Amino acid sequence: MGIRYDESSKIFHLQSLDTSYVIQIVEGGYPAHVYWGRRVRGTRLERMLELTTRVSFSPSTDPDRLEISLDTLPHEYPAYGNSDFRSPAYQAQLPNGTTVTDLRYESHEIHKGKPALAGLPSVYIESEDEAETLELTLKDAVSGLTVVLAYTVFEQQNAITRSAKLINNGTATLQLLRALSMSLDFAHDRYDLLQLSGTWGRERHIHRRTLVPGMQSVESRRGSSSHVQNPFIALLGEGADEDHGEVYGVNLVYSGSFFAGVEVDPYHDARLQIGINPFDFGWRLEPGEQFQTPEAVLVHSSEGLGGMSRTYHDLYRTRLIRGQFRDKSRPILINNWEATYFEFTADKIEAIAKAGQALGLELFVLDDGWFGKRDNDTTSLGDWFVDRRKLPNGLEDLVDRVRRLDMQFGLWFEPEMVSPESELYRAHPDWCLHVEGHRRTVARGQLILDLSRADVRDYIVESVSNILASAPITYVKWDMNRNMTEIGSALLPAERQRETAHRYMLGVYEVMERITSAFPHILFESCSGGGGRFDPGMLYYMPQTWTSDNTDAVSRLKIQYGTSLVYPISSMGSHVSAVPNHQVGRITPLETRGNIALSGNFGYELDLTKFSEEDNETVKAQIALYKEVRHLVQFGDFYRLKSPFEGNDTAWMFVSKDKAEALVVYASVLKEPNPQLSRFRLKGLDPAREYTLLASGEAYGGDELLYTGIPMPHFHGDYESKVYRFQAVK
Repeated sequence: MGIRYDESSKIFHLQSLDTSYVIQIVEGGYPAHVYWGRRVRGTRLERMLELTTRVSFSPSTDPDRLEISLDTLPHEYPAYGNSDFRSPAYQAQLPNGTTVTDLRYESHEIHKGKPALAGLPSVYIESEDEAETLELTLKDAVSGLTVVLAYTVFEQQNAITRSAKLINNGTATLQLLRALSMSLDFAHDRYDLLQLSGTWGRERHIHRRTLVPGMQSVESRRGSSSHVQNPFIALLGEGADEDHGEVYGVNLVYSGSFFAGVEVDPYHDARLQIGINPFDFGWRLEPGEQFQTPEAVLVHSSEGLGGMSRTYHDLYRTRLIRGQFRDKSRPILINNWEATYFEFTADKIEAIAKAGQALGLELFVLDDGWFGKRDNDTTSLGDWFVDRRKLPNGLEDLVDRVRRLDMQFGLWFEPEMVSPESELYRAHPDWCLHVEGHRRTVARGQLILDLSRADVRDYIVESVSNILASAPITYVKWDMNRNMTEIGSALLPAERQRETAHRYMLGVYEVMERITSAFPHILFESCSGGGGRFDPGMLYYMPQTWTSDNTDAVSRLKIQYGTSLVYPISSMGSHVSAVPNHQVGRITPLETRGNIALSGNFGYELDLTKFSEEDNETVKAQIALYKEVRHLVQFGDFYRLKSPFEGNDTAWMFVSKDKAEALVVYASVLKEPNPQLSRFRLKGLDPAREYTLLASGEAYGGDELLYTGIPMPHFHGDYESKVYRFQAVK
């Protein structure tokens, strides 16, 4: 493992666990992308880059070397305007109004470890021996613009992180118009593009399409990563599937507007890019100032999508998520939202908590409606003081009542928002994002606080911290229920207004860092109308995310399956809710709702006081099961067996790191008459070991489970499911 540089060929060879990434400085000082894929020894890397003369419409940078054309060179951080007509990685406007720059290799450094990114979340290390970093410095001689490309390779992961730092080393102001985190060119376009797309209530559905000439992209212009698109795309080689073939994934550690795309050029090369969305973006760079792009996490897998997912899962679970809860089992909770909405009393909350305690639940979460005069969603956001009409004895009394039941207490906040009908807005109407002379568009009865402002950030930190310090609270659900409109700040000058959205996101990160650091004993869960901001940036501050507001078990099959492509199971909130389901009206068995929900951070979103005795017994069994397997669900290896996007049935499984135990979840949507007799194969087990099916005591060889499988379950009715547990024979 490591990074090697060969001076004679000017080749950098980056090697992680099973991956190689190769860069060559070609004549003229341009960094060319040579290779990314399965690990190679690197004995003849100089033969890998093939250059050839094209037509005059792809001009050469050197009249004596016609084969060197920036329009066809596989470039590591390309520009536009100096003969490369493809999508650029960056664009800077000079004082004369032009945007032509020409970055050339100036120097490089190779060092152990991985530096943090100032003000931004990123993957980290705990020992310098875990990783090595290449910093490749490029400079434009005319403007003085310098770009430092950072590449980190990990010893135990098939992952590479990339970012770019743009520095104004000139004497005049530059205006950045585009600053992506990474760009690289593949030598062909024989790939499928995979993306995770949807909307509120059906987040991160899997879509796959074949590359065609031109640009194909996904992006958010909403000020957040969004329900609609996720900051992730993957290229799948010919024939690649869940378990086989070459897969190249890129994921942006960022929670704001992003762009991810692949451009296929006339010669069928494919340029892959990801970063902050250039749309409506600008950043003024004074002499001596620098701009740091977010980090992109690149994962290569030669074992299909499953191999890619397990790399992301392990990396994010152990080196993105931080704090006390990184390696700690998460509690089973009951949330009162779908049970009471805004209408509750302290006695009602205590009754739900008491019912939950009798069933074995560990945490009660009080959702929206406890503050200000919050009787509906049109008022009081920003007024973070307890509503004494609902809680006449204060929050401390309610927390004490719940804790006397031997349960922890959690609380809902939406700190980034303000209601026009609030004390905060009446006192500070300029504190929201707005543009003078234009309406202030309201969504869900609220506006967005301008977190690019230090006074607003300080207010949020102080008001939220006062509540958290007032009682022994151990969990916070941090919500964010609208996207940006009228993106402007009252404090920024005209020439910096297009910086507002990114400055807002930097402000969010600062606020989250300050609060989570001050309360390390609190488990924070991020939320944005469910999964509207489910991205690596959030996971850096908050180790789990509410996966979707849609709690319907059938809908969750696709939502959780798609989310699992990138994000670890320990990051997914997954709860049982009432039927008919409040989002889609579907009625599914309580057993199935529990079986689907246990594949995540388990909990309930309903009124436990309305359960029948039969329901109580079912829930007791679900909670007892989850307590037995949660270490496996939250920290084991995850394998997808059958896709809900390809048929009526869905199956996935968890395997412990030592392959000694496994949990399989199987679900069927609609019952079919006279179904085919079929089997499904398990994954991830040790073929040489014997396993016992705990429900029956039957013994199976690991090889039998892997290669011949077990019979598909026979259900009688729609929306049925089954759980299997296997234990290795000692």
